[in-house]
Amino acid sequence: MNIWHIAVKEIRSNLRDTRTFLFMLAFPIVMMLILGTALSNAFGSGSNVGDLWLLVKQQTSNTQLATAWVGFAESLGREGVKIDRAEPGVDGREEVRTGRYAAYAEVGDDGIRFYGSSKNRIESDILQGMLTAFAGRYSLVSAAYGIDPASAPALASGSGPSGDFVKETALNPGKKPGSIDYYAIAMTTMIALYSVMSASSLFRGERTRHTSIRLMAAPVSRGEIFIGKIAGCTFINLLCIMAVFLFSKFAFGADWGTHYGAVILVLLTEVILAVSLGLGVSFLVKGDGASSVMTIFTQIASFIGGAYFPIGDTEGFMSVLTQLSPLRWANTALMQIIYNDNAAAVWPVVLVNIGVAVAFLIVAVYSMHKREAL
Repeated sequence: MNIWHIAVKEIRSNLRDTRTFLFMLAFPIVMMLILGTALSNAFGSGSNVGDLWLLVKQQTSNTQLATAWVGFAESLGREGVKIDRAEPGVDGREEVRTGRYAAYAEVGDDGIRFYGSSKNRIESDILQGMLTAFAGRYSLVSAAYGIDPASAPALASGSGPSGDFVKETALNPGKKPGSIDYYAIAMTTMIALYSVMSASSLFRGERTRHTSIRLMAAPVSRGEIFIGKIAGCTFINLLCIMAVFLFSKFAFGADWGTHYGAVILVLLTEVILAVSLGLGVSFLVKGDGASSVMTIFTQIASFIGGAYFPIGDTEGFMSVLTQLSPLRWANTALMQIIYNDNAAAVWPVVLVNIGVAVAFLIVAVYSMHKREAL
């Protein structure tokens, strides 16, 4: 019963601190909205390409090739490719170099010479793919006329472009997060880590307010005080996390998948980790230094953990550094759970979070027993 009363008292104390409570709610929601909106293009799966400008110099005496090219050029025009014939005396390569055209092609009886632009790389590569497809199909039809003339008309009838110049097949066709989805996860895990701030002042606040003596004089054990304060701090921080989680889902439409139990378990163990970490550091660092240490830690952990921008695959020292952030553990697990439908990914991060939490709780208990007061 004493543990219950202490936990309730801790919850009420945190709720009275409206400025901190609103910060824990408003900060992640505002950041989610700002970053999710501003960086929406960075999470797109494709690029919009406008008209493709191609300069062509045609020098063909082969009637069959000339006819095939005319049909191909008409098909390209319907697909948004603007083809201009190079006038006599015009240097096509210079036109590409100055950026007037995405590519320049010389069509002759011996083949197609292609000159792409390094400035408009995407457009140039698309045009190169189209011309390569045309050259390959024309060579096939020409060879068929020489070997098996009966099969050539069937090949020639399918030689026109269909518009599907690039066919994309994903090796991993799973869904990917949009900007709002990503920052809903990142901001929720980041604010869960911010639980270290309130945890670092659990006992330091009692000493600062000179109420630790009264607590020690009360008919409660140190263990009851310890457990009650941790339970109250964990509950109030988890309440904030759940509010952010629900707001992002229903107000912003963020995708949290279907394994809600696994998602909440990751967030819960991260809060437990953060509370234990803040409590342990508050006993290791004297005075107000614990708050400064925790502030620096949360900022660095957020930065290298992917709170402000996605962290891709890293190598060497950066790979080791990013793996030290609890946010990295949580974000990686949540991405696996939500977007790869891998609910089993919850267990490694849960075990790591609980393991680290237990280690810091042992440090806090040992330090507390060495003190005469709280």
